[in-house]
Amino acid sequence: MTLLVLSLAAAVVVPGIGRSIGSVRARAEISGFAAYLRAAREHAITRGEAQSVRLDPETRSLVITAAGSDAVRSSRSFTYLMRIESDPPEALAVTFAPLGFSNGATYRILAPGNRHYLVTVDPLTGRVSSRLADS
Repeated sequence: MTLLVLSLAAAVVVPGIGRSIGSVRARAEISGFAAYLRAAREHAITRGEAQSVRLDPETRSLVITAAGSDAVRSSRSFTYLMRIESDPPEALAVTFAPLGFSNGATYRILAPGNRHYLVTVDPLTGRVSSRLADS
């Protein structure tokens, strides 16, 4: 009887843990995406030189370059489980000025479990924020 109760409890709890782990992984990737954009803004301010961050949706990667240069300063790839799109689709780059402002950007990210996130870069302040979007 005890074994039966433990089996039933495990059957109920284990799927919930699996979904929870997927949610934590998705939030970690979104946080990493936003942190990378924040780092580019910080580089622009501390170096006194505009920095561009370009999204490559095919490889799910971000690349930082000095504005107007093709020399890659840094790059970061994200899990193949995420789909990243810029809004509008042709706005694949955001540039941070030395004073901290930017040209603004919005990224829509579809994470595992059909979770939709928005990462936005404010054009006036350059502030980067992320949130779970209404699906």
